[in-house]
Amino acid sequence: MVRPRLSDEPVSRLAVWARRLAVFAFVASVLSVIIVRSGLLEIVPALATFGGALVLAVLAILLAIAAFVVIWRDGLDGAGMALSGMLLGVALLAYPAYLGIKAYRLPAIYDITTDPIDPPRFEAVARIRPRESTNAVTYAGLYTAEQQRTAYPDIEPMLVSVPPQLAYEAVSAVISRRKWKPITDRPPQPGRRDGYIEMVVRTPIMGFRDDVVIRIRPNSQGSRIDFRSASRYGRHDLGTNAARVRGLIEDVDDMIDTLTAEKTEKAEKKPPATSKAQAPAKGAPAKR
Repeated sequence: MVRPRLSDEPVSRLAVWARRLAVFAFVASVLSVIIVRSGLLEIVPALATFGGALVLAVLAILLAIAAFVVIWRDGLDGAGMALSGMLLGVALLAYPAYLGIKAYRLPAIYDITTDPIDPPRFEAVARIRPRESTNAVTYAGLYTAEQQRTAYPDIEPMLVSVPPQLAYEAVSAVISRRKWKPITDRPPQPGRRDGYIEMVVRTPIMGFRDDVVIRIRPNSQGSRIDFRSASRYGRHDLGTNAARVRGLIEDVDDMIDTLTAEKTEKAEKKPPATSKAQAPAKGAPAKR
């Protein structure tokens, strides 16, 4: 049985192709994200696929605009197809356009640390990181530090008035809460070694792998905690690493307050120990 048409007007081919291109661009972009997050292929061809999908989204929008003109002029059908193609294309381009604005406003750096003079080193991460098409594991240098200081003046070492072991416990609790899996996890041993935690984390949408290292050192006031977060790919992190370090500092600070309060509460509830000298001898009558 032939399905009846709702309108006898011919359909604009531009509208048909606008929707087709938009749907194809959407499918290609979703597939590229899945490929990057799963690691099935190299990241470069996956990103090329994503870039091609964005180009198709732009073409879909242009075809939809042309279709509206033709539909208005010639009285053709297909306005719904053109509108759906345009909306889908705009939706695909919205987030990349937002990232483009951020890239214009922020410096082109990919390595953020609270200690640019003596940044925490990537040790275990350096051994497992792919060597092709990735950024260097060594810190980018003082020029990057100056750009970081200008763009993110609040990224500074974390100085806390608690011993290194408590600072390490707070950092470990924050990492566990975020469900990150450390590659290196060394508790601090004052006078012998610093506390050191390395891990690989993923960006929320595309799932790019970034490297993070946290160092805990004793100082005269208690402890110093330094953070470093670096992107493996690209010369511009779009502010991702600075936001990650800032969030870690805030979470660790809150966790230190929580652990300190818990330890204080336990100490107050613990009954005082009775000295043996004051305890009455076994079998001796108690003094009245």
